[in-house]
Amino acid sequence: MKKLSHTDTQGRARMVDVGAKSATEREAVATGTIHMRPETLRLITTGQIPKGDTLAVARVAGIMAAKKTPELIPLCHPLSISSVAVECTPDEERGRIDIEARVKVNGQTGVEMEALTAVSVTALTIYDMCKAVEKDMVISDIGLKHKSGGKSGTYVRPAPSHQPK
Repeated sequence: MKKLSHTDTQGRARMVDVGAKSATEREAVATGTIHMRPETLRLITTGQIPKGDTLAVARVAGIMAAKKTPELIPLCHPLSISSVAVECTPDEERGRIDIEARVKVNGQTGVEMEALTAVSVTALTIYDMCKAVEKDMVISDIGLKHKSGGKSGTYVRPAPSHQPK
C-alpha cells in the first residue's frame, strides 16, 4: 500500500513540498453527469430556463472553480493554470448532460483536483439554475478520466464493466 503524501510522520495533515520537483507539462481530464427529466433538458437546450443560458453560465462557473481550487481544497497548491476547458454535452436520449473539464499547467504538481472541481461546480451550477423547474436532478459519476505529466506519468481510467461500450 502506498504511503499517503499529505500526512507527516505523526499522521498530521500537511501540504506536500513540491519545491524540488521539476516543472513539466501536466494535464488532467475529469468527467461527470447530471441526470434530469427530458422536459428539463429541453428547456435548457432551447434557452427557456428563466435564469438564462444554463450551459454558458455553467461552463464559466467550472472555469472559475478550477482557478479557485486551492481556496476550496485545503492542501492543494495554488497553480498558474495555463488552460481550462469545460464542455457540456446534452444527451436527450438518456435525459442527462455529460460534463468534461480539461485543465493544463506547466508546473511542479498536477491539476487533477482542478479538473474534478471544475466538473463538480459545473454540475452544481446546472442544478442551481434549473432547481425551480426540477429538484430531482442527480449529479453522478464524477471522476478523473485521464492525467498526464509528472513523475507518476500517464493515467487513463479503465472503462467501467457495468456500462455498455
